[in-house]
This record gives sequence, structure tokens and C-alpha cells, in this order.
Amino acid sequence: MAELINMPRLSDTMEEGTVVKWFKKVGDLVKEGDILAEIETDKATMEFESFQEGELLHIGIEEGGTAPVDSLLAIIGKKGEEINHMIVGAEAITDQIDESSKKIKPDEVQIEPFESDEDKTAMPEGMVVITMPRLSDTMEEGTVAKWNKKVGDAVNEGDILAEIETDKATMEFESFYSGTLLYIGLEEGQSAAVDSVLAAIGKEGTDPEALKAAIAGSTNTESQAEEAKVKVAVPVVSDQTQTPKPAPMAFQAPVVDQVNKNGRLVASPLAKKIAEEKGINLQQVKGSGDGGRIIKRDIENFKGAAGGYGVTSGPTGVESITELANSSMRKAIAKRLSASKFSAPHYYLGVELNMDNAIAFRQQFNTLPDTKISFNDIVLKAVALALREHPQVNSQWFDDRIVQSHHVHLGVAVAVEDGLVVPVLKFTDELDLRQIGVTVKDYALRARDKKLTPAEMDGSTFTVSNLGMFGIQEFTSIINQPNSAILSVGAIENKPVVKEDVIVVGNTMKLTLACDHRTIDGATGAQFLQSLRLYIENPIRLLVS
Repeated sequence: MAELINMPRLSDTMEEGTVVKWFKKVGDLVKEGDILAEIETDKATMEFESFQEGELLHIGIEEGGTAPVDSLLAIIGKKGEEINHMIVGAEAITDQIDESSKKIKPDEVQIEPFESDEDKTAMPEGMVVITMPRLSDTMEEGTVAKWNKKVGDAVNEGDILAEIETDKATMEFESFYSGTLLYIGLEEGQSAAVDSVLAAIGKEGTDPEALKAAIAGSTNTESQAEEAKVKVAVPVVSDQTQTPKPAPMAFQAPVVDQVNKNGRLVASPLAKKIAEEKGINLQQVKGSGDGGRIIKRDIENFKGAAGGYGVTSGPTGVESITELANSSMRKAIAKRLSASKFSAPHYYLGVELNMDNAIAFRQQFNTLPDTKISFNDIVLKAVALALREHPQVNSQWFDDRIVQSHHVHLGVAVAVEDGLVVPVLKFTDELDLRQIGVTVKDYALRARDKKLTPAEMDGSTFTVSNLGMFGIQEFTSIINQPNSAILSVGAIENKPVVKEDVIVVGNTMKLTLACDHRTIDGATGAQFLQSLRLYIENPIRLLVS
């Protein structure tokens, strides 16, 4: 089914965009991740990539043309698909939005009068509300990892305001405005939906009470405006042609990530960290947050004795729990893996490899100057070469087709403190062992510091998960969609094996391949593992293939 591509909102202040250049023309094949066009915003000219695959069927804005955010930019779908009704419907909605925003007369908007003087409070002159930005295409909410400014600090355009944790990475968020930081809507560690109020910047000396009233007033105003009945006829179009409208950028109260329920002790992650550093017993601290939640200021203001429960005549055990708010990363992991497990029919194939030659090969290879490769690097190179021979395994499922990739982009699962990320090693089959080793180490280090960019985690065609370093001998993994397979790598085990009818001490490693049965049949998966065995058990092939 064809999909509408709308003019994206590429900055928090962007209201319209200009197409500077198209990189595709009507009739061209578009893959996910391809750069469609260069879009000029009010801040900069930025590349806009496609999140869909198919043929470019229609271009709605020619080069040099300007249109509001959410206007019809392009349509991508199957070759020959009928899209005239989509174009008419989308353009009608776009025109209606544009016209209504320009031509609605005051007497055509029915808004009930405000109930109090507080609701009428105007926004202080020069004040700008900063909302939670959408820093990745899949981001639905963000967490403030760190504030680089505090209320009262001067802010210049381009200053880093905060570090925002998304579902993919922690990214720096810079200010597009200059002034004084007047208001912070989320404390460090708290989460909120995209477009929720994050901060306010304005003139130094703005009265705090006027600021609070203005923000509250803007909330009421936007709420009533949303409910207002606008007397403009909107064209009726089918569900297929309706495009979602962005939610209004209204003020929302910060999302509380922990709540004291049923008398249980609940504290923010930052409060727990500070309490642990200071040796403060959280049982002795009274929380001032929502629902009695213990927050940072409660620990900093705590004057009681640190640590210990004291001596009592009865049992000293105290029931306690820790409630951890689901981070953006954990929510993304849950959503993606649940969708994969319950949509893709998984099956598993396992093999046990002789690792004696691989051990000897690695020892000899690492005698080279400035060289240190791991067994995981050997596995990655072997997987890449085997995928080159078996593109059926290097594939993606769509309802109307199967796409087999002839490039190899390996996703490498990396465990981090609060979840799992999968940086992508692009064109792995074209890299030598040393390049693979250096790149994987760099990705792993930056993944643990949450410094990977979204681009470094997109585009995998196959994934490898290795728990051998934790002593796990054998396990199964859930497919990292849109991949069709994932390889689980266990530890190398020293144990008795049979060689030429004689029991000797050997080294083995177990691999488990999880396959999507929609794209990979059992025999195909088995043939891939045969090729993989050939490369790993005879690693000299990795140097000549």
C-alpha cells in the first residue's frame, strides 16, 4: 500500500520547509535510509531520509517550492499503484489547514470565556517555551539525563541546554534561543512525551509568579483552542488518504516516573545514587515529590543520622522495594522484541564447532604488531562471508515481497547498563579482521557511554549476539527485525571430544541460528551454518575470501 510522506518538522520552530534538492525522481526505487531530499528549514538545510521502501510515485513539492509542515511531500508505494485519490485528498487537507490558519475570522471561532484572571495571563514579553524535541524517528518520549544550565543562567543560541536520553541514545540538545533560563519543567532523571514543556527562556528578571501563571494560562488557552468549533468545511476523504496531524505543543505536567503506592518506599534514581554516596538510609528520609516520592532535594536537605536501622528489641528486618521507571531504551526493547516474537514464526538451528584451529589462528594472528583480535571478530568475519554466499538469510520480509540484501551490514548486540543496543558494522564482508576488531571496540565503548548516533544503529541486515564472555554455553535470541535471522554465540568449552574414533581433549563452541520461517526454510538455514562452519573451523579462508 502506498504511503504518504509529509513535510517533516526538522526543528522545534519550523513551520514550513523549502525543497532545495531532490535526490530521487518519480519512478526511482527508494530504500529505507536513502536520502530523499535536502530540506531548508528556518535554521539550516538538512538531509531528509526515507523510512519507507518502494517506488517514488509522486513528488508533491518541486525543487525551490515551499510548503507548511505536514504538507504532502511525496508518495512511495508499489510500481503502478493508483494514487490519484491520495493526492487529491492529501492536497485538500493541506489546503484546508493552510487556508484555515490564514483566513479564519475571529467570529468564526467559538471559544468560551476564561473562568479566571489567571487564565488570561499573557506570556511575558520575549519568553519562549522549549519543548521535548523528537531526536530520532522512533522517539515517543525522552528522559533528561543531565542539565547543563540551571535556572537563572544566561543561555546563548547554540549552547547545550541538556542531555536527552531517547530510545536509541543520549544526545546533546542545544538552544536555538538566547536569554535567561527561566524555567525547567523536568528534573534530571524524569521523562516526558515529545512536545511536552521542557524549559522556558526569556528576559532576565521576569517575575517567577507571572512566569508560572503564563505557562498555566497557555495550557488553558491551547486546551480551549483545541476544543473550539471552527466553522470551516473539511473535505471527507477515505481512511487511507487521511494523514495524522501533529499534537499541539501544549504545556504538560512532567511525567512522574515513580509513585509511592500502598506505602512502599519509592525514590528517584538520582536520589538513590546520592543517598548511596552519602550513606543515607532512605527509610529515614521523608519524600516531598508526587505521592511521597523521594527526590534529589530530599536527600540534599536531609539532616538526620546516616545509615543504619538502629537497635530494636524485636525483628529488625524491613520490607523494601525499588521501583525503576522504564527508560526509553527499555520501552523500545520491549516494543520491538514483542512485535518480533509474536509476528515472526521463529525456529532454531544449532551446531557445535571445533575451535582448535581458530584458537591457534588467533594466537598466531595476534603476534603481528599492533594487532589484537577476538574470537568474536573471527565469528563476525565468517558470518559476513557466509551471508554473501546465502543472500536468502540476509533478507527482510514484507507482506508482498522478500528483499534480499547483497550488502552485509552486521548488527552487533552490545549490553549496556540499562538495556541493549545494536550498533551496525557496515559492509562487514569488505573489512579485514583488524578493521572489524577496532570498529567493534570503538562501538562497544561509545555504546556504554551512550554516545552512538542513530545512524550508527540503523540499517542492519543480520545480527550477532555473543554471550560467550559471560560463560554462557548455549542460548537463543529473538530476531532483531527487520532482519530475518540472528546468530547466538556461546562460550568456547574445553572438554573431551572424539577425533578419529579416539577420545581427546578439544575445544568446541555452540552456535544457535534463529530464523524467520517466512523467509528462511530449514534447509536454507542449515546450508548457511555449513558455510559458517567451514570458515570458522578453517580460519585461513577468512584471509583469502
